[in-house]
Amino acid sequence: MSSPSKNDIPCLSKLYRLQWEKAQDAYVLLYPEGMVKLNESAGEILSRVDGTKSISCITEELEKKFGVADLLDDVLSFVELANQQGWLISDKANGEEKVDNN
Repeated sequence: MSSPSKNDIPCLSKLYRLQWEKAQDAYVLLYPEGMVKLNESAGEILSRVDGTKSISCITEELEKKFGVADLLDDVLSFVELANQQGWLISDKANGEEKVDNN
């Protein structure tokens, strides 16, 4: 699998569901075998993954929300990790088909 690019459009794998968990005070990924508690950064990124926004668009939203610049490398690194974990399905902007890692 190639590294993600800023034009890729990620979406959550069908095996996972993102949810705010009040008891955990954090976003969590739910899946049949359990739950992954996400840190704040991961939760903010995944809460914007909807299958329509590019990584670039998600990054711009985060930069505006937090008043910081140059988050693209951090977002790309997280998306690569999330792809490796099977949390995300990658849709390449150049027309390649989606690849489900599960």
